[in-house]
Amino acid sequence: MISDWPAFEEACSRPAPTTIRVNTLRTTPEDLRDRLTRARVAFEAYSWDEALLRVDRPIGRRIEHWLGLFYVQEATQTVPVRVLAPLPGECVLDLCAAPGGKTSHAAALMKNRGCLVANEPSGRRQQALLANLNRIGTLNVIVTEYRGESFPTHARFDCVLLDAPCSAEGTLRKDASLRGGARLGTIRRLAALQKRLIVRAYDLLKPRGRLVYSTCTFAPEENEAVVAHLLRERGARIDPLRLPFSSAPGLPEWAGETFPASLADCARIYPHHLDSGGGFIALVKRPTA
Repeated sequence: MISDWPAFEEACSRPAPTTIRVNTLRTTPEDLRDRLTRARVAFEAYSWDEALLRVDRPIGRRIEHWLGLFYVQEATQTVPVRVLAPLPGECVLDLCAAPGGKTSHAAALMKNRGCLVANEPSGRRQQALLANLNRIGTLNVIVTEYRGESFPTHARFDCVLLDAPCSAEGTLRKDASLRGGARLGTIRRLAALQKRLIVRAYDLLKPRGRLVYSTCTFAPEENEAVVAHLLRERGARIDPLRLPFSSAPGLPEWAGETFPASLADCARIYPHHLDSGGGFIALVKRPTA
C-alpha cells in the first residue's frame, strides 16, 4: 500500500506540526502574517497556498484565534475543499459538517455568497459546528440535522462534500492507539455507512455537479471500495486529481477485490507527503443526463 515505507515511518515517528488556515472572511494572509511577526510567532507559508501557515507552537489561545482570524487545521484536511473548489453564488452541501473546518473553508472560497448547507445529525457536535461558524463569520450557511444517508432528495446542489466518518487511521501522529491500525470490525461497520452516504451524496447533485469524497484513514475498504461501490450503483465518473504536491494514486485492488482503473485517479496522502496527517480524496462528476 505504501511505496516509500521508510519516509512514512519516519514522518509518523515525529509529532505533527501545528498548521493554521487564514480566514479570509475576516483578514488577509498578509495582515495575519504581520500580526504573527509582531507577536514573535515564527511561521512558514506552504508554497501551494499562501493562506496555509505552519507555525512554531500551538496558538489556539491567542486573541487572533478567538477573533476568528484563523482556523487550526492540518494541511491534509484543507485539500478536500480545495479540490471541491466551491464558487461564490453556488449551492453547496457539506454532508458531514462538524466541527466546521471544511464548512468554514468553503464559505471563505465562496466569499460568503451563495448557499452553503452544513449538515450534522449529532446535537453535541452541532454545538462545536455552530461555535466555529460564528467565530469565523460565515453569513451564507444553513445548518441542518438530517442523517446523511437520509438527506432529503428534493434539493439539488452544484457540489457536495462528503468528508465521511471513518476509522481515522491517518491521525496516528496524534493518537498513538491507531499505530497498529483500526479494528477490522470497525472498518467494515464504517464502510457500510460510507457506501450509503456516498450514494445519497451523488443523488443530491445537479447535472454536471461535482462530489468530493474524503476520509482521514488508510483503509481501502473505506476509500477505494466505497468509491467503486458508487461507480457500480450510479453512472458516476471520476475526474483525475491534479494536486500541487506529491501524493500516491488510488489502489488497483485490495483483499481480492479489483477496482475500476479510474480509481488510480484518486489520491492517497500519507504523512510524509505534507508532513501532516493521512487521507484519501476522490473527485466525482455527475454527467449531464
